Amino acid sequence: MEIVTGDDGVARCWWGSSTPDYAAYHDDEWGVGVVDDTRLFEKICLEGFQSGLSWLTILRKRENFRAAFAGFDIEKVAGFGEADVERLLGDAGIVRHQGKIRSTINNARRAIDLIDEHGSLAAFFWPHATFLDEPVTDVPATTPTSTALSKQLKRAGWSFVGPTTMYAFMQAMGLVNDHLGGCDAWEPSETSRRAAARSVGVDAP
Repeated sequence: MEIVTGDDGVARCWWGSSTPDYAAYHDDEWGVGVVDDTRLFEKICLEGFQSGLSWLTILRKRENFRAAFAGFDIEKVAGFGEADVERLLGDAGIVRHQGKIRSTINNARRAIDLIDEHGSLAAFFWPHATFLDEPVTDVPATTPTSTALSKQLKRAGWSFVGPTTMYAFMQAMGLVNDHLGGCDAWEPSETSRRAAARSVGVDAP
């Protein structure tokens, strides 16, 4: 794990310099605080589809996924039926895995339950955010928090939400800041995610 300075002079975490797609994702999205429920739901779903594949594969298909799943509108996806499952299984632009497709529909229905209980997905997830004063020196695959979140969601009927999937979700949505010290994205990420937390009433010291 190291910092790499690209030809554009931007210092990035090692993985963010590997392809132009990753560079844009690293600089503009990864670790930025997100409180929009549609985007939070989308990310959980896409992380589920990513299981066993590379994130780059999913990232490059993301617009296809958005078109196929009604922009990840939670209410619309929750209303998908067998005809939609068949449609999605025939869509070469996405990952045609029946279990993951059905999981996405199921998770939309479970997301509605969670929103009914907590007011929003953001209100449920952001109290699990972690705030540190300094950049991390180690980037784990799971944490006790991601494991606890996974168990909580599974008890509520969600699927494809294992501890690794949930930690990747936390990293991407800004619930943690795993940009390394010296990365140009660390400070903007930290600022945005603290603002996101405060916007949903979570203390971000």
